[in-house]
Amino acid sequence: MKTFTINDKIFNLKDIKQLYPAVLVKTGYEDETTPMSLEWFDTEGQGKVEISGYVISLILNDDYKYNYNFFTRDELEIAMKNLANQLK
Repeated sequence: MKTFTINDKIFNLKDIKQLYPAVLVKTGYEDETTPMSLEWFDTEGQGKVEISGYVISLILNDDYKYNYNFFTRDELEIAMKNLANQLK
């Protein structure tokens, strides 16, 4: 069984419904944020939205959701490389 770890939490790959990195953008309503795809941000969003941070989101098969927040894109990319190395 393939497993991986994020911030000391072990996940079984078979239990994951979705796993994706995203940029957190401010919605304009109080302190509310919403995740947007990095691809959208890179091609359409730069200069149009205010960034609050970055996140790796995991949604399990039972719809339970984990979010791992990062302050910078560099931190997110390091975490994603670490994750990719675990899944090789």
